[in-house]
Amino acid sequence: MMSGAAKLLLITFSMIFTENYVLVQFLGICPFLGVSKKLDSSLGMSGAVIFVMTLASAVTWLVYTFIMVPLGLEYLDTIIFILVIAALVQFVEIVLKKYMRGLYDALGVYLPLITTNCAVLAVTLLNIEENYNFLESVVDGLTAGVGFGLALILFSGVRKALERAKPPKPFEGLPITLIAAALTSMTFMGFVGIADKLFG
Repeated sequence: MMSGAAKLLLITFSMIFTENYVLVQFLGICPFLGVSKKLDSSLGMSGAVIFVMTLASAVTWLVYTFIMVPLGLEYLDTIIFILVIAALVQFVEIVLKKYMRGLYDALGVYLPLITTNCAVLAVTLLNIEENYNFLESVVDGLTAGVGFGLALILFSGVRKALERAKPPKPFEGLPITLIAAALTSMTFMGFVGIADKLFG
């Protein structure tokens, strides 16, 4: 039987490396490709996604446990979770617009896209599916967001290098970006199996 601390470490390692939503599970690709052109917008989007994923994990767990289960509404989890995530994104958007206008303008259309970012919905559904308690759900959401941010920041560096490269004409633009994303993904797949050895 795994101890509570070991389970939290396993969740942390898995969400950042072996189960990274962008580079291993290929979720949230739209903002990953759209925002990773510049480091500052990557950092801003990372912060927003970490905040939304963490808060969404906490709120959806509470809503599911104390409202949906007693009322027998578990079958509505996807719809209700999307509504919760949409409300949280609206909150982040209002705060950024008022207090961090530069970051709000830099993120542009990609900030509302967090609402439809399947990685955010996936982490909330995973918490229920894995039967995580409240603390495990919050850690899962936080570290999934950190993994998302890590992927964004690493890939912004890769794209900076691509700007200096001169790929063949047919590979310019999106094709070389997708090839670079695939190679970056392969590096993260090298972590598979390590988590079980470390925390098993």
